Amino acid sequence: MLTTLARRSDACPELQQEFALCFEGRLSRELADLGATAHPLASVRVSRPVSVIRSRRQLQRLLSERRFEALVFHSAWSHAIFAPVARAERLPAIVWVHGTTGGRHWSERWSRRVRPNVVVCNSNFTASRAAAVYPKVEIRVLYCPVELDSTNSGSTDRNTLRRELNTSEHAVVVVQAGRIERGKGQLLHLEALGRLKTLSNWICWFVGGPQQTEEKRYFEEMRRRALQLGILDRVRFLNERSDVPRVLRAADIYCQPNVAPESFGITLVEALNARMPVVTTDIGGANEILNEECGLFVRPQNIAQLAAALQCLIGNAALRQQLGQRGPARARRLCDPVERIRDFCEILTNLELAA
Repeated sequence: MLTTLARRSDACPELQQEFALCFEGRLSRELADLGATAHPLASVRVSRPVSVIRSRRQLQRLLSERRFEALVFHSAWSHAIFAPVARAERLPAIVWVHGTTGGRHWSERWSRRVRPNVVVCNSNFTASRAAAVYPKVEIRVLYCPVELDSTNSGSTDRNTLRRELNTSEHAVVVVQAGRIERGKGQLLHLEALGRLKTLSNWICWFVGGPQQTEEKRYFEEMRRRALQLGILDRVRFLNERSDVPRVLRAADIYCQPNVAPESFGITLVEALNARMPVVTTDIGGANEILNEECGLFVRPQNIAQLAAALQCLIGNAALRQQLGQRGPARARRLCDPVERIRDFCEILTNLELAA
């Protein structure tokens, strides 16, 4: 999301953004490619207090050398580490919450020791849980600004990608993209497809690769289960890809049966924008993204209901088209990057006026 803020800086010219990062990696490279100003801070490990002190001093030095009017923290962790610096410099602090445990995690308990001026949440679901972390703090809901690719790839590009992925141009492709983790429901997805193996015209793509040890174990469990269900030959594990919007446009149905509630669901928005009907569980932020005009809800952990929803869409091209064509307007209404960044500017302006 930070790259969207950097890329769309023209949406709010009065908002002059700079970034400070405690790590080098993909995000820092992408910000550099966009020409954004990103200040490196020392790596922080809470188990090593010296690293916290060193990084705080670096941020304090940066704030003393340049004129800033507010600090935005994109996690409870970063606020917990650096809120004392904002307070020492008498700068307003905004915590933009993209997910919360409702105060169970140590970083949130630490974060609330220094009260922020305002909390911005990426959904009403997140806001309902953030209230326990930041009592008596103003909470504003602002859906994520999402880059919505309006490219309408033709059948040639669609078929080219399908050939690359060993998929027939006539197959009905069910896709799921995102981190390989249990909460995303990939195993449930496979179980439902296992009940549809007598249907001959579907293929499934999983986009995303495991990173952490637990994710790698889960990924291997997915492969084993696909083999046990007799559908491994119809499942494509695509690992990490840099062309996810293109992959989504080449598919027919997006399925993400979360077994744990997500704070929002950017991939669901991207799927809507790709003109696909979405099948997901009616928990968490997904309830704010999807409605009956553009997708189907199922109950969590209900394999039979999930299989029935997928079977309905796999066998009904007219319904897929009907639901899919309403997706882009819904995605833009929720997450148009220009509109959402302007809303964020308004929050900052009101904060400055209040000060």
